[in-house]
Amino acid sequence: MTRHTIEASEKPILDIFCDKYLFRIPSYQRPYAWTTEQTSELLDDIITACGEGGDVANASPYFLGSIVLIKDPQKPEADVVDGQQRLTTLTILLSVLRDLSAPKIGAAIHNYICQTGDPIKGTCDVFRLTPRDRDAEFFRANIQAEAGTNALPDVRQFRDARARMIENATFLRGRLKDSSEESLRRLTMYIAQRCYLVIVAASDQESAFRIFSVLNSRGLDLSPADILKAEIIGALPVGKQDAYTAQWEDIEDELGRSRFAELFGHIRMIHRKQKMQGTLIAEFREFVPTRKDPAKFIENELSPYADAYEEITDRAFESYKHADEINRQLTHLSRLDNFDWQPPAIEVIAKRRSDPDFILRFLSDLERLAYGLFLMRSDPSDRIRRYGRLLGWIQTGDDLFSDASPLQLDDAEKKAVRRSLDGDIYTVTRIRLPLLLRLDELLSGGSAVYSSPIMTVEHVLPQNPKAGSHWLTDFPTESDRDLWVHKLANLVILTRRKNSQAGNLDFQDKKSKYFSMKNGVSNFALTSKVLAESEWTIDTLKRRQNELIGAIEKLWRLA
Repeated sequence: MTRHTIEASEKPILDIFCDKYLFRIPSYQRPYAWTTEQTSELLDDIITACGEGGDVANASPYFLGSIVLIKDPQKPEADVVDGQQRLTTLTILLSVLRDLSAPKIGAAIHNYICQTGDPIKGTCDVFRLTPRDRDAEFFRANIQAEAGTNALPDVRQFRDARARMIENATFLRGRLKDSSEESLRRLTMYIAQRCYLVIVAASDQESAFRIFSVLNSRGLDLSPADILKAEIIGALPVGKQDAYTAQWEDIEDELGRSRFAELFGHIRMIHRKQKMQGTLIAEFREFVPTRKDPAKFIENELSPYADAYEEITDRAFESYKHADEINRQLTHLSRLDNFDWQPPAIEVIAKRRSDPDFILRFLSDLERLAYGLFLMRSDPSDRIRRYGRLLGWIQTGDDLFSDASPLQLDDAEKKAVRRSLDGDIYTVTRIRLPLLLRLDELLSGGSAVYSSPIMTVEHVLPQNPKAGSHWLTDFPTESDRDLWVHKLANLVILTRRKNSQAGNLDFQDKKSKYFSMKNGVSNFALTSKVLAESEWTIDTLKRRQNELIGAIEKLWRLA
């Protein structure tokens, strides 16, 4: 029976970049991603710790963090599960120091970068760090090879990992090229003798991944997606890992690192259908079946869900039918300040892509539900429970458009939404602009286009009219003003920042000086209807309130 081992020890760099270790970055790892910001921080910290004089052997030590390896204790080969950013950046730094140093010092530094072959031991020259296969030869030629950093290529030719490698090498050369030989020698001695890493070496993959998931590492934060990638790709047969790693990284590149990480939270919700109780990684492991058939997960879930999520967040659904209408619905939903609606949308678009009629009908009702929950002031837990029930109905194939469906509003909920619409909408700060934009597009017949970076909700009847203004004639009592000032009927959208002085103008002046554009026409249907009014009275507001709420009631079937 194989005995699994875990060893942990703190070692200086001279005992790490040595013949006891040959580091390999497995193909399933994410690309090298440190930017010059992380590299600059590392160099500054080392230089500060090194100091400017005195015996290096007595200088304060500097802790670089930890790395996690899969390694047979009897062999030098070590797969890097966590730590490639530090190991790669340290290799770049040592390569730059080698190429800037005098030949004798440079040759000594090169021994930390490349293991020299020994015919007596039966070893050949081999670089101590081998990046992922797709970047290994590039890294050898431009960084690790002697004099490699002396003629670095133009970074604009490259992207992703290779661009980061060249950028960091160029940055380090720029920072160190004017240093004296003695300064370079002292800095190298300090790195080799007084900079430490904690090496955590597990003899089996499962133990290494478990350690990897709980350790906090210095540098670029690891996302749950990085940890899950190591586990899922690592569970594949070795012969399939490269192909699925390439597919995984293509998806990540397409979405971008931030959205890719968010996608895993949505996939967890699609399976769990409840508010997260623990960590994303723990719940993903428990409720998303990946380990038994990781290839199936990547092909049947990760890839189609990523496509759907990209279309949802970019509002870029493509189809032979209803594409524009579907993307408009996604735009309405995207204006809300929560994304709890996205997992059901991802599930439907991914699984019903060939049925755009169904998708459009579903998203139209999802808009009604999402806005309705917001207007009813549902708390996040209630909202997530509702979407969890909806996911259950989607996955069991139940009729989503029946009265009993969690996608639909029941009579009590419709009444609550109508009551909220007739309330002080302006005070519900997180819904007022999305609601007014939705209503504005409805009044414009769907032709409105909103491209201004500034959109504000403003009052027609001001909150604090000046003494002697005409407003106090049309709204003589404070109770009348309080009743109407924050109502839907009294609100407009403007593409300019609030101007409190202009906001208190009398109605006729406000129309011409504040609400109108240069050509006398507003960008917004809501505002244009105000410009068409000859006066602004309680009767005007009653009529306008009935018209606006009636339009929303018809759209969302609230009657």
